[in-house]
Amino acid sequence: MYVYDEYDQRIIDERVAQFRDQTQRYLAGKITEEQFLPLRLQNGLYVQRLAPMMRIAVPYGLLNSKQLRKVAHITRQYDKGYAHISTRQNIQLNWPLLEEVPDILEELASVQMHAVQTSGNCIRNTTTDQFAGVARDELEDPRPYCEIIRQWSTFHPEFAFLPRKFKIAVCASEEDRAAIHAHDIGIELVPNASGEIGFKVLAGGGLGRTPVIGSVVNEWLDKQHLLTYLEAILRVYNQHGRRDNKFKARIKILVKAMGIEAFREAVEKEWAALKDGPSTLTGEEIARAKSFFTDPAYGTIDGAASESALQAQATAEPIFGNWLKRNTVAHRVPGYQAVTVSLKQTGQAPGDITDVQLELLADLADQYSFGEIRSTHQQNMVLADVRQQDLYPLWQSLQKAGLATANIGYLTDVICCPGGDYCSLANAKSIPVAEAIQARFDDMDYVYDLGPLELNISGCMNACGHHHIGHIGILGVDKKGQEFYQVSLGGSQAKDASLGKILGPSFKQEDMPDVMAKILNTYVDLRGEEETFLDTYRRVGIDPFKERVYAKAD
Repeated sequence: MYVYDEYDQRIIDERVAQFRDQTQRYLAGKITEEQFLPLRLQNGLYVQRLAPMMRIAVPYGLLNSKQLRKVAHITRQYDKGYAHISTRQNIQLNWPLLEEVPDILEELASVQMHAVQTSGNCIRNTTTDQFAGVARDELEDPRPYCEIIRQWSTFHPEFAFLPRKFKIAVCASEEDRAAIHAHDIGIELVPNASGEIGFKVLAGGGLGRTPVIGSVVNEWLDKQHLLTYLEAILRVYNQHGRRDNKFKARIKILVKAMGIEAFREAVEKEWAALKDGPSTLTGEEIARAKSFFTDPAYGTIDGAASESALQAQATAEPIFGNWLKRNTVAHRVPGYQAVTVSLKQTGQAPGDITDVQLELLADLADQYSFGEIRSTHQQNMVLADVRQQDLYPLWQSLQKAGLATANIGYLTDVICCPGGDYCSLANAKSIPVAEAIQARFDDMDYVYDLGPLELNISGCMNACGHHHIGHIGILGVDKKGQEFYQVSLGGSQAKDASLGKILGPSFKQEDMPDVMAKILNTYVDLRGEEETFLDTYRRVGIDPFKERVYAKAD
């Protein structure tokens, strides 16, 4: 992983001192609320329903055990003993005191962490596949390019006050695990006809009030031009994006208004002046970025023998075998597997993790995964480099800590924003709906029989829970001061990305488990052999689901 140099550390330390002074002046009444707003936002601080919310940056979701222990300490010292993993792979604190935020930032800086540009109208945390570097379906490790983008975009003076927030995601695998089609810019590593690896660039994707699937702006871009081309897109957006209406300020609105051809033409014109300029990447710079993401000290393992022993262990202990099947994936190195640690135990808010669990994961990362751990945009954690012979003792430790729920990729692995319990923007609560659905469908055999199924829940149109691209999406809405929930079907974050279609009128909170049951029963009745929920929906359409859900009782 990337390690700060002296220059990086000095920048972050200076930012902490700067924000400490700004906070003290604000609390003393020397800075107005309006003046303090952009200052706190660019240091990751929101004012929420009950307390400030602080968002800690986790670049491309990668942490080391020392950093994880520091986060555990911070949650215990300055918060209520837990943290929340966001869909941007960042870490959120729900209860910090404003006057203590500079102390938190100083603690973070001591382990090469910060909260810079995790909010505000700037380029946010660049995200990627949680299995980057170890996935078997990967063309190339995308993390060096994420780091190049991070270094370029952090404190970039031209893009500090964009028309609206801006999000970039990078994918390098056959399966899109980074949802690149739902980002302001999506980048996919692809080969050209000669077998060289370059980038396909998408722009104008995004969720929220006006969900849009991104459009291809460039089918194949040479690696050396990554930053100059991104800069061209950002410049077109910065010049022409709307600033008079925040609901129409995202780049997706600009692309739609201009049309993709005119937008592409504007980008190419802007790029012509940048193409071979100082931001052009050299081979040496790309090699430098790659040097931070070298392989750990993998052992030489007989893959066949290791796999055979593991399967024998799984057969002897069926509960372990079930977890192994659901929560681990194949690794590119024989004898290793990547483990997803579920933060979706029924009865706990999806994506929340306690200080004790954070410290345990730090210990397990040191013991079993070369001291590194990753956060995912599905609000779970990953230990990416576990020897197969260590999977059983790892599972035992996770099970004791409530971190071994075998549900990754299934119905109860819910993506869920904090909702109205915390967020001042939310129209309705998200967490109680997630918990009610998890409790209703606690028969895991039934859940497994349903097959892969993504349920995403958002408390408002900002779509922090990515409800538009869930196979089943739930959106909290306000109807005359009461909380209701709108359901959509057919969304997908994969390479065949699609936006969910609204089922019909919204429902009361207490009705949501029954509504979900009707949707799932309809799917079970209509599915073909080997069909997933999304397969069935795309074949039969929304009408059969609508008829069943809204049918009058006899």
